[in-house]
Amino acid sequence: MAASEVETAPLSDRDLDNGQRLASVLFAFGKQQATVSARMSKAGVDRSAIIVLKTLVMLGPVRSSVLAGAIHSDPSTVSRQVATLVKDGLVERRADPEDGRASLLAATNEGLALLEANRARFAVSLARMVRHWEPADLDQFIELFERFLSDHNDYLPTLISECAQPVRSEGGNQ
Repeated sequence: MAASEVETAPLSDRDLDNGQRLASVLFAFGKQQATVSARMSKAGVDRSAIIVLKTLVMLGPVRSSVLAGAIHSDPSTVSRQVATLVKDGLVERRADPEDGRASLLAATNEGLALLEANRARFAVSLARMVRHWEPADLDQFIELFERFLSDHNDYLPTLISECAQPVRSEGGNQ
């Protein structure tokens, strides 16, 4: 069945149960990640800065509007985040060779070093967390999680559209 057919096919009770389980697990994971992010923020590591830096490294030098689209954020929010990162020496503005009036954003060497240090600490901590797992179980989990993230990324525009609908109360008020 093609992807578009899968998306529009009626959902079975099992499909809905799996959706509920996934929603519960992802909500719990999100809460845990928010807790880690809050603690890291208190230690001077801002999650939004890490997201911006990772995205800039992945995309290479880009305009602010492209960055905002890539991280699914409002351009004015990204502009404020970038201003702080530029002030801190983690991001630099470069002249756009195609349009001298525009600038491109790029991670600096300091930004790359911060990102690498953060990534290394996180990897070590996660390795400690799962070191008691059977290697085959861990390999399978990582493979399936990578597959889930790829599907999630591909479906993200639809997910946003479906989940961003106003919630109506029983009385019909919004």
